Amino acid sequence: MKKVLTYGTFDLLHYGHLNILKKCKQLGDYLVVALSSDEFNEIKGKKSVMSFEERKEILENIKYVDEVIREDHWDQKIDDVKKHDIDIFVMGDDWKGKFDFLKDYCEVIYLPRTKSISTTLLKQIINKDEEKIKL
Repeated sequence: MKKVLTYGTFDLLHYGHLNILKKCKQLGDYLVVALSSDEFNEIKGKKSVMSFEERKEILENIKYVDEVIREDHWDQKIDDVKKHDIDIFVMGDDWKGKFDFLKDYCEVIYLPRTKSISTTLLKQIINKDEEKIKL
């Protein structure tokens, strides 16, 4: 069985998230998603709209995802790869080269992001709509 691992915040779930999860699952038999904890997001300077538990529940109900684990810090990736017997590590191509140190432990693949959609874009649209409503 070939196991795949990817990481992310997966806030405001959208088609781009489903697209990358589907592509990850197509690379193997079992997909593990490491989901950023609320505390880790705070360290990264991010604030999720949904809590860790809400995001986790959504991911656990997506047919491509077999297991969701918690991401608490930057340095846990090697341990996660070893602990979960990962064969392929996958991230979006905007991270290209940043995780090449994992090539000593598994195959590393950077997938293209889905064009015209991102959580950042959705948050900008929501913020603009909220400003209009306040006026």
